[in-house]
Amino acid sequence: MTREDALTAAHAEVKAEITRTDSKTALLLAFVGAVLAGAWTVAKDAPLNAAAVVVGGLGMGLLVAAAGLLLRSVRPNLAGRHGFPLWATLTAEEITATATGRDLAADVAGLSRLAVAKYRGLRRAVDLTCVGGALLVLAALLTLGGAA
Repeated sequence: MTREDALTAAHAEVKAEITRTDSKTALLLAFVGAVLAGAWTVAKDAPLNAAAVVVGGLGMGLLVAAAGLLLRSVRPNLAGRHGFPLWATLTAEEITATATGRDLAADVAGLSRLAVAKYRGLRRAVDLTCVGGALLVLAALLTLGGAA
């Protein structure tokens, strides 16, 4: 495998990882939204005690924070130095010059940093979702225990 082939493969791998991370983020965002909507629907009509309100409120807050992290992870970077935003700012001659003088290794490095940042945000959002969900379950148990 030549150096150019290796760089092209690495470039494709990193772009595929960004796509996978964005897909996971979209699924988790839909899940968090559904949990928030479901929890709100159930809680608004339930006879909640003070402990359930506090614990459930913390859980909802963590889920909202997770949704914020997920949205930030997929937020487009229009000030980026590569990809569509770059091409949209160049003339036809500049595009040709940039494409022929393109440093694929630098592009792989930049995309890798982007992938790691997205992955880190997704991981934090998963952690917040787990803790927020656990708090909502605890709030439900407190409500059921208080109602008995």
